[in-house]
Amino acid sequence: MDVINFLGNQSIQVQGCFVFKPKDSKKRKISVTADFFNKGKAVSVNDTLRFSTYESLWQQLKEETESLQDNLNEKIFDSLLSFIKKSHTQLHSKVNDWSYRMRCSEIPTAAIVLGVNVPDHEMTFQSLSDLLQQSLTPHVVSLQGKECTTVKQVLQKVLMNLMGGSVNDEEEDEEGVHHSVQFSQRKIHCSMASLSAWYNATTQKSTSNSPNKKRKFSSLGQDQAPPIVIIFKDLESFLPKVLQDFIIISSNYIQQLPLVLVFGIATSPITIHRMLPHAVSSLLCIELFQSLSCTDHLATVIDKLVLTTEFPFKLSGKVLQVLISIFLYHDFSVRNFVKGFQLSLLEHLYSQPLSVLCCTPEEANARVQNLTHDDCELIRQVPSFMGYVEHQDAEKQVGLLTNDQCLKDDVQKLLTGLHVYHKNYFLVLKCLHVFISSLPKYPLGKQIRELHITCLERNVWETEEYSSAFQLLGMMAKDELVCLLQKCIEVLKSYKQQKVLTDRMQKLKEFLTKFQKLDDVAPGVEVKEDEDHKTSPRKSLQKKTDLYQLQKTLMEMKKSRRSKKLSRFEVLRIEVLEFVDKLVRQYLLPPETQPLHEVVYFSAASTLRRHLNAAPRTALQTALSNPYYYLRNDVLRSDGGTITSTAPDICIVYKLHLECGRLINLYDWLQAFVTVVSAAEGKDPDKMSSGQVDEVLHARFIRAVSELEFLGFIKATKQKTDHVARLTWGGV
Repeated sequence: MDVINFLGNQSIQVQGCFVFKPKDSKKRKISVTADFFNKGKAVSVNDTLRFSTYESLWQQLKEETESLQDNLNEKIFDSLLSFIKKSHTQLHSKVNDWSYRMRCSEIPTAAIVLGVNVPDHEMTFQSLSDLLQQSLTPHVVSLQGKECTTVKQVLQKVLMNLMGGSVNDEEEDEEGVHHSVQFSQRKIHCSMASLSAWYNATTQKSTSNSPNKKRKFSSLGQDQAPPIVIIFKDLESFLPKVLQDFIIISSNYIQQLPLVLVFGIATSPITIHRMLPHAVSSLLCIELFQSLSCTDHLATVIDKLVLTTEFPFKLSGKVLQVLISIFLYHDFSVRNFVKGFQLSLLEHLYSQPLSVLCCTPEEANARVQNLTHDDCELIRQVPSFMGYVEHQDAEKQVGLLTNDQCLKDDVQKLLTGLHVYHKNYFLVLKCLHVFISSLPKYPLGKQIRELHITCLERNVWETEEYSSAFQLLGMMAKDELVCLLQKCIEVLKSYKQQKVLTDRMQKLKEFLTKFQKLDDVAPGVEVKEDEDHKTSPRKSLQKKTDLYQLQKTLMEMKKSRRSKKLSRFEVLRIEVLEFVDKLVRQYLLPPETQPLHEVVYFSAASTLRRHLNAAPRTALQTALSNPYYYLRNDVLRSDGGTITSTAPDICIVYKLHLECGRLINLYDWLQAFVTVVSAAEGKDPDKMSSGQVDEVLHARFIRAVSELEFLGFIKATKQKTDHVARLTWGGV
């Protein structure tokens, strides 16, 4: 870099810096401890209980998401295992023509289209790799494009994962480590021939050592050796030339090695033909596998975590909108959505002391009786509880504000009522979604999450979209309406424990019976209207008349149209829609109407947005101009615009460069830096006049300037060799 070279030639010589990566490639796991909840104060029973609540809820959330992920991947994983076993079986067949052609040149290849939600792919491939190693073959290798830029690196990865892993499996722990070190130090010719020789030796050794023992991989035949599965996690990231050469080399060894390739595709299957010419793609026997779309996956996660009473923690409309917006407009990652859900859970239990009651109703009733007087005072200050007290009579108000036991009894009732509210809310929400999800243009949204957010933020029946939806429902045919009623009854039947809405389900069944009887019973005799009355206005229009008579005639026609008798189906349809509207107005009230909703609802959307959707540029400038904001060191406190001599070097250099114009003289910049730092260390800054600068200060300045250049605030310029140019605004 020109800036470093110029400064380094002034007085000192900058030595090289070498980075040694650790051998352990596992990522560090950041865990939350109980000290996080006490905010540096003495640990109380409430803090410990909140931390244990967080642990139990997060464990429940983790198990639910893992189980859901396994269920969603079960179908595609079964198909993959069947394909690999079939290709391996046909590879050893001597009768099938297709297997003969494949043995000669074609490599069995599974192309998995996973979608653009790349952060979720790692979890999917890890589950696939574990499943293959447990049930089919121990020889599984996972490759990434960033680690395989040449064919040699691909072969090295394959050989190291296969041959190195086998040594560790056969020996003891200490001996395995010793052998693996020897393997890494020994020079091995990276070729498919070496892999073939190793595979033949391994399979022969395993069959000779344990001829009578039960095979570990029972899904394979007795005479079959386990295949070698090579997984290309991100096919689009691999260089086409590298992939082509590896496939050509592998096709020459398909007779000796039972190779199976797995391609992870994020975009489209056409990617394979774009990367591989016909001469190479013809060497592959490709079968396509399609995973579940990320939007369907998200809908399932929301149904299991958000739209349920099994999980007591809830998200407000704005918080849920933030998480869904990040999902739709950033990464389509369900895994990141779950992480945002976890962060919301952590923030709620950390910032809300009453979140200790965010648990099952049985646990909440027991914890309420153990609340201290300070906890009762916190409950009295909750806005929703204050509104509840205001609607009570005078005697009840005195008891709630002065008697802790009276308060606890009412809190138990309110928490139970909140749980019942959620049961009814989710049932009616799903029934309403059944009605509006098939409407044209989807006035209230196509997905249930959109309807849920609308119901959380306002009274849904007061919106224009709700009125538009019911106008469309009022024009629905009988067959469509009967189908919707049947779906609603199925939704209510799926929640057998919900005894509160049993009478509502019975009412829907009655409506369904009435619709079914419309075809069986002969239509009733309609009240006949006077033909002269019906036709006289139309006949009068054909006569010559004045403006007054025309207006009168039109009013009579409108009146006659209104007085027209409705059919039995139309009357019944109106009754059904009125019944549904009544359910919506009764049970789809926003959570703010429920007392003590703050206990279970997290509503700090701004906090969540700041953590998950941060602005790097703003955060960087805040850190450089005000380091106290992040470091929280009282020594770093300063007024706006002033330069603190105790601040980090890069902060001092940054603030000094703000006082300069478009071009900055490096020597003047160095002098100003030394003056500020010398004042902090109690040194005499006048030594600069003699031209002697402390080598340590000079090196610190060089490092700070290089860091500032790396961050993009300055750059070298050819206009003046001893100057740098500012890249940020403010300079003239």
